[in-house]
Amino acid sequence: MGYRGLFMIRNYFKIALRNLMKYKFISFINLFGLTVGLTCCMLILAYIINELSFDKYNKKADNIYRITRLFKNPETGAPSLNLSTIAPPFGPLLQNDFKEIKSLTRLYDNSPAPLRYEEKTFNEPNVFYADEHLFDVFDVDVLKGSRQKALTGPFSVMLTEEVAKKYFGNEDPMNKVLKMNNQISLKVSGIFKPFPSNAHIHPAVMISFNTLEDSTVYGAKGLRENWGNNSFFTYILVPDNFDPKKLEAQFPAFLDRHLKEEGATKFKPSQWTSLSLQKLTDIHLRSHTDYEAEENGDIKRVWIFSAIALFILLIACINYMNLSSARSVLRAKEIGIRKTVGASRKEIIYQFLSESVMISWLAMLLALLITWLVMPWLNKLSGQQLSMNILYQTKILTAIFFIPFVVGILSGIYPALFMSSFQPVKVLKGLVKVGGGNISFRQILVTAQFAISIILIISTAVVFKQLNYMQRKSLGFDREHIVTMNYNAGLNDKFESFRNELLANSNIKNVSRSSRIPTGRLLDAMGSKINRGDSLVPANADIKFVSTDQEFLSTYAVKIVAGREFSKNFSTDTSGFLINEAAVKVLELKSNEDAIGKDMSYGSRTGKIIGVINDFHFESMHQKIVPLILVVPSSPDFYGRISVKITGANLPTAISHIESSWKRFLPETPFEYTFLDENFEKLYASEERQATIFTVFACIAIFIACLGLFGLSAFAITQRVKEIGIRKVLGASVSSIVSLLSKDFLKLVVIAAVIAFPIAWYAMNNWLQDFAYRINISWWIFFTAAVIAAFIALFTISLQAIKAAVANPVKSLRSE
Repeated sequence: MGYRGLFMIRNYFKIALRNLMKYKFISFINLFGLTVGLTCCMLILAYIINELSFDKYNKKADNIYRITRLFKNPETGAPSLNLSTIAPPFGPLLQNDFKEIKSLTRLYDNSPAPLRYEEKTFNEPNVFYADEHLFDVFDVDVLKGSRQKALTGPFSVMLTEEVAKKYFGNEDPMNKVLKMNNQISLKVSGIFKPFPSNAHIHPAVMISFNTLEDSTVYGAKGLRENWGNNSFFTYILVPDNFDPKKLEAQFPAFLDRHLKEEGATKFKPSQWTSLSLQKLTDIHLRSHTDYEAEENGDIKRVWIFSAIALFILLIACINYMNLSSARSVLRAKEIGIRKTVGASRKEIIYQFLSESVMISWLAMLLALLITWLVMPWLNKLSGQQLSMNILYQTKILTAIFFIPFVVGILSGIYPALFMSSFQPVKVLKGLVKVGGGNISFRQILVTAQFAISIILIISTAVVFKQLNYMQRKSLGFDREHIVTMNYNAGLNDKFESFRNELLANSNIKNVSRSSRIPTGRLLDAMGSKINRGDSLVPANADIKFVSTDQEFLSTYAVKIVAGREFSKNFSTDTSGFLINEAAVKVLELKSNEDAIGKDMSYGSRTGKIIGVINDFHFESMHQKIVPLILVVPSSPDFYGRISVKITGANLPTAISHIESSWKRFLPETPFEYTFLDENFEKLYASEERQATIFTVFACIAIFIACLGLFGLSAFAITQRVKEIGIRKVLGASVSSIVSLLSKDFLKLVVIAAVIAFPIAWYAMNNWLQDFAYRINISWWIFFTAAVIAAFIALFTISLQAIKAAVANPVKSLRSE
């Protein structure tokens, strides 16, 4: 590029700067609109990059797969339970049978677990058993200890720096001994850096896997024989160019070879269960099994927010086009003079593009500053841990560098082409007139803006209506004023004494224990048979179960619709069953009353159905109410949770009494509790955060769209100044002129609504499919969205229309 080229570029930007300063108001609106649009894009971009980056910090991420397990009904093939974990004996067998597996590692979640060092005791939330091959598969930064030996010997444990500091302060933690469950002694063999925030799993305490081989820890059955505990995360490392489909095709034969047949050789193992491979980098966004290590994201959400970012940026670009076009009449003489003195159309186009690129660059710099300022707010709103460092990657910075050029050209190309087409003779005579085709194009742009706005209004309304429905829908039981705690095996022999002490306080109404509590997932299921005539026949149904004591129903106010509840007065109840109404249907019983007294077997238990309970929502609204059996377990070891029903009259006193009783019976175990209704709120926390963010960005999009409408109305009114003056001279009222100027724009809103309605319905109907219990999308939501959009448009247009209508007609007609 020669000196003349550099001089021309400098001249373009010099003139651009002068024009920006000359038309301050429109320049400010252009800059403000693009800044807000780009800020939203930067925030959403940071979120999307973070979501897409999960587990990619592992150098071998593309070669790591997780093995998942599906249970299905052998009669119909219908899936009944989809797990991200498998049974422990699978690990060695898989590595032995398939030579393409380079390495295999297993993790077993043992959270929460009470750990004690001297006087310090904490309930640790992220305690995992991990084998010594973990470091062959995952990238873990070991700070102290040996990568090869730290997890090899039994009763050894590795800690993160934070956990080690919590117990040992500034002392060297190596070889110190922690007590788990006040029974198992664990020697610290290593310190490691916490797994990154963008990992799908975050162990903070890792106990050597070989510790589980001890019968006092895992039971007499041992790891190699226990096929019933499908709770082990199992990962494999494979070679490059590995085809997972080829390995998956061999899994059915592998299952038939190693598993026992189900039900008197009627079904092969591969008919009632299957194994699959799941790529490590797909877990966070694409895995939705019935049991996950942590709450995952959702690829749908990434697409939704990507669309919102593009919509907002598109609306901002459209604004620039409209506002620049509105300013065109003010610059008509400038363009005419420049053409008269020899400027080519290409040079004028370059001039206007240089202005739009300059504004885009200013907007981008401001957007990056604002992004840095509001990032903490977004983190609080979204529950994420985003930082500007996410954007400081070479590829991302390169893309950010080109964004102002792309946005500038996209925003400025139409105004540049439009204004460079002015004919000098007509311009200098004041005969600039915009043809109908140009107005139609602007109308298309504003129609697109308001179509997007209406879609966002409808989407926001549907999301909030669904959330409100989930929070207000009857659950079929009473969730209020229930305190829940983890059950501890130390209470096995003294639970009745513990319960009686709690009930001695007038603020406590009831106490029960169960294997699971509402808000948890129903994962436990076994084969069932029901009496049909003279024999027990396998039930063609998948039925979940929960172990409860005799107080569970009264604690949760679950209703008995037929028969009776469990009672300590009947010794046979330890072999009896309570079933819900959904189970009555799948067992093909004639009625709730007909079910009472029927012989039934479930797993190894045989007994009678003694009662039918109402269907209640044990799980979230994402899941349908499933057939459910309640049983009184043969051993208290099956219990996992304690539920305490309190009056609610004096919460602090009730909690204080529960805590003091807990400490008296379990002095070595920290007291921790939650309220059940808070657990339910957590079930929908993700949707609530999504709704809030959705609302914020929808409001921003609508606000930016108003700026665009302001630009188009200003442009149109500028073109009709003389017409308005003549109408006023002839006696037209202000209201009639405002109505005249507004109706054309309101037509655009109506057209936008017609376009937006089917798109919004399709998108939100698809979103609602994730909920088993969902609202119907009412017609009034669409009507209300259109009315809101029309009101916003009318208000925006009226600001310009009233100003034009009350202006002195003499000023607009004096040149005639």
